[in-house]
Amino acid sequence: MTEKEIRGKYERICFNLSERKLKPSFDLLGNLMEEEVPGILHDECENLEQTYHYMLQYTVEGINDPERQKVYRHLIISVYELADKVYESIRLKQSSSLEYQKKRNFEKLFISNYDEFFQEIKDFYANEELNSLVNKALAGNKERNIQSKNHQQKIVKLFNHLWLRDKPGPEETDFIQKLLDSEELPVHYKSLMITGITLSLLRFFNEIKFSLLFGAFEKGEPEVRQRALAGLLICFFKYDKRLPFYPEITGRLKILNEDPKFKQNLEWMIIQFIRTRETEKIQQKIRDEIIPEMIKISPNLRNKINLDSLMGEGSGDEKNPEWEEIFQDSPGLLDKMEEFSELQMEGADVFLGSFAMLKSFPFFSEISNWFIPFFIGNPDLESFIDTSDEVNRQFMEIIGSAPILCNSDKHSFCFSVQNLPEENREMIAQGMKAEIDQLNEMGEDEELTMPGKKEEYISNQYLQDLYRFYKLHPRHSDFEDVFGWRFDFYNKIAIGDILKEDKKVLREIAEFYFAKNHFDEAAEIYNILTREEKSGELYQKIAFCYQKQGYYKKALDAYLKAELYELNKLWNLKKIAFCYRNLKDPAKALEYYRQAELLDAENLNIQLWIGHCLLELDQFDEALKCYFKVEYLSPGNKKVWRPIGWCSFLTGKKKQAEKYYKKLVEDAPTPYDLMNMGHVQWSLGNRKIALDYYKRSITENGFTENEFIDIFDEDLRHLIDQGIDKEDVPIMLDQLRYSIEG
Repeated sequence: MTEKEIRGKYERICFNLSERKLKPSFDLLGNLMEEEVPGILHDECENLEQTYHYMLQYTVEGINDPERQKVYRHLIISVYELADKVYESIRLKQSSSLEYQKKRNFEKLFISNYDEFFQEIKDFYANEELNSLVNKALAGNKERNIQSKNHQQKIVKLFNHLWLRDKPGPEETDFIQKLLDSEELPVHYKSLMITGITLSLLRFFNEIKFSLLFGAFEKGEPEVRQRALAGLLICFFKYDKRLPFYPEITGRLKILNEDPKFKQNLEWMIIQFIRTRETEKIQQKIRDEIIPEMIKISPNLRNKINLDSLMGEGSGDEKNPEWEEIFQDSPGLLDKMEEFSELQMEGADVFLGSFAMLKSFPFFSEISNWFIPFFIGNPDLESFIDTSDEVNRQFMEIIGSAPILCNSDKHSFCFSVQNLPEENREMIAQGMKAEIDQLNEMGEDEELTMPGKKEEYISNQYLQDLYRFYKLHPRHSDFEDVFGWRFDFYNKIAIGDILKEDKKVLREIAEFYFAKNHFDEAAEIYNILTREEKSGELYQKIAFCYQKQGYYKKALDAYLKAELYELNKLWNLKKIAFCYRNLKDPAKALEYYRQAELLDAENLNIQLWIGHCLLELDQFDEALKCYFKVEYLSPGNKKVWRPIGWCSFLTGKKKQAEKYYKKLVEDAPTPYDLMNMGHVQWSLGNRKIALDYYKRSITENGFTENEFIDIFDEDLRHLIDQGIDKEDVPIMLDQLRYSIEG
């Protein structure tokens, strides 16, 4: 079997177990075990299936067993765990992915003596003199460099141990918990441990790993807490259908939910997960819109801002009035840059594209370095950067304090400027310092008015670190991309129940989806909310979501429900009419546009739509009155020339039609304008002129010949109504074909 087939069988086993279908699960498990797996797993499978047979037999015979459901649940869990072991055993032998290559190579390197390892970690930080050197990050000290490097290697080993371990035992669990509780171990290393546990849990389900993440969230420092919550959310999402069989895990989540701070954390973390879906769109916008506009203005930039004079004498405080002219060549760029800045302040990932090419430094060859928090004194960082250089240290300190860069990008930034001359590095550092200081000051102000804002920054940076690993690692395709998941937490069992208990949080998530144009998910949540709260706004937003997806019947139903509430009635009436039009019911659309007209008689768009409905209903004279009303109220309105011209033609006012089509032809004609002018000229007896307009509608970047014929066939009945001899039509069309070829 291929890796894909093996994974498919494992996933079907898990699905069947979630549906409590044990017989199909055993069948698939037996099939999966045809691959080479240890004999002990075959024995375990045989014993479990035999136990199930006995249980079925007792049940059928009517034997009363008050423990039956408990035994049944335990049996399902046991089959889940057996499937995990079988799947892991097969992958360990066969998988070519980076994760299993690492695991095979690490097999003899797992930490064995936990007390000794913990003591070594503790001793390292107990050395006050060395500890002082580490904290000050004094490069050039030989003893410090060697010992701190050895210590860092231990931390990397710890990360790999946590990541590649399947099921930690009791002694091992105590060891991990002691490290997480330790006051000596720095936060950045505890944070890395949490990522190791998360990656391990994503690979291999285990209750203890969930418990460690819960404990880290409840007792850890902010950096540790946010990583633990991110790990819990990802794993709750992944194992959603399995978790109902583990009430200890789901129960702990419910207990956490009683803490208001947890609810706040949960809300912004879910929104940040949703926001990652915008990353590719943002990068595309930068590539397709902002960068081309920047390139467009760059040749004239030096002269536009009088660069030479700026670099000369002067106080340096005054703004150059010519700066505003930079954007004259590209008027949309300023708006795009402002939008970019707003996205950045919201926490959107605007720098992925900038740093995507900067992940090939040797530093990133170690998996753990994709996740380690940025800190001065990191021995792996100092292997590439001389921190005894004052400019380097200053630069790293400034980068380290930047709230808008994730840890991964901070490392990339530091490596990327190492080859620049010292004065350039110093200039970049000083240029960044003012902006970063301002951002940090704003962050401090926000923390005062909105407690928890700092943790929000931390969680956002961490999700961006994860995103870069799953998207940019050279072998990212070896891992299941968690950011390819839909993240519809509200549809999940455990997290969904939590969210539905607090409608405020659920509403905030819906509004974020709505604001970001994720109308499918927004509609789902709004519908959930209407089960308990019915309001015109909710129904209008549901309707709008359906409308934007093209589900006009569903949209109409929701708009009609919203009509029962006195909420922006005019807007609602226009939307109902719009849906009827798209459902090809112009009579009903006209009915609602007439109601809207009573509320806003001077609205030109309403008049236009009334005219369009009348036109579709073949009430050409009435339609023409509406269009003339629009022209009267808005002289020079070009939008109304086309319908006036067409209605004039259909009502036999041919000279009037010619007048309006002449305006269109002399302005910026569409292929339809040229074709319709041809109709008018033919009906006036000007066949040669008509032929010329028909030809132009095809040759001037307009219709193909087939498109022209299709539209002409639709218009034929109107041509005949206006006096064109049906027998002349084939002759005119053949003449058109010859003229195109000639």
